[in-house]
This record gives sequence, structure tokens and C-alpha cells, in this order.
Amino acid sequence: MEKTVYRLIAKLLLILVIFYSNNANAQEKQYNFWDHVRFGGGVGLNFGNGYFSGTLAPSAIYQFNNQFSAGVALTGTYASLKNNNSATILGGSVLALYNVIPEIQLSAEFEELNVNRTYKYIGSPDVTRNYWYPALYLGAGFRSNNFTMGVRYDVLFDKDESIYGSAFAPFVRVYF
Repeated sequence: MEKTVYRLIAKLLLILVIFYSNNANAQEKQYNFWDHVRFGGGVGLNFGNGYFSGTLAPSAIYQFNNQFSAGVALTGTYASLKNNNSATILGGSVLALYNVIPEIQLSAEFEELNVNRTYKYIGSPDVTRNYWYPALYLGAGFRSNNFTMGVRYDVLFDKDESIYGSAFAPFVRVYF
């Protein structure tokens, strides 16, 4: 009879050990959304002969795997030229990043900006233009850890409406 009791206790202990070890493994493998989110963005200041421009552009991406990530970004810019012309630009974008190999990153980004420009003319009323400007950037860059630098091209570029002087633009990305 004692043998039967010891066997029963041994079986119960074995079942408890298996149950708790499976439970511990399940806790280790729990999914945490925030472990896959990376934050970055950009800050820009430009000064010149009567010119000022300041930009703040935070962004966040979700790292699906080692090759693919996607996310969103916000953009805010203020620019003025000799207190005669000014622009306030606010908008956002969605972006996708693909690492072909660890060192080469391809990107696609759709950006929509609200541009509010004011032109001041001596002896005439101010002229204000408020419009939305879309941009679709396709880019390629060299990547090292969290840092990527490269060039992107706006396939929707319109030289009359764009806030940029060219469809090509260099970029630097840093995500942590």
C-alpha cells in the first residue's frame, strides 16, 4: 500500500512539474506589441539671409520581422522669408521599409501636407494660398543598425505646388 501512495505522490508531482513548466514557457513566449515598435523622427532648423525654417517630424514604425516594417509620421514646418512670405505646413505620412539585405533598405512613403502660404506685397493686400499637397516617395538607402541614409524620389512631384525644389531628396533615418 505504501508503494501505491508513493507512486501516486510521484505521479502528482510529475504532473505539477509539467504543468508549471508549460505555464512558465507560455509566459516567456507571450507577445508584446511594444517590443516591436521603434521610434524616430527628424528635427530641422535653417537660417539664412532673412530666412528661417523649422521642422519637427516624429515617427513610429512597427517591426514585423527583420526585413519589413511599416509606420506613420507627423510633420510640422514653419518658414519665413524677410517677414514678407511665410508658410505653415502640417501633415502626416504612412511608410513602409524593406531591408533587401541588412545593409540595403528600400522605402515607400505616402505623405499628405496641408500648405498654408502667405505672400506680402508692398501696397497690395496679402495673398494667402491654402492647399493639400500629396507626395509618393520611393527611396533606397544604406543601412547600418538603426541608421539609414539615402535618396528618395517623389513620383507625384509638381514643381508649382511642391514645397521642395526637386523630386529627388536625400534622407537620414534613425529609429530606436
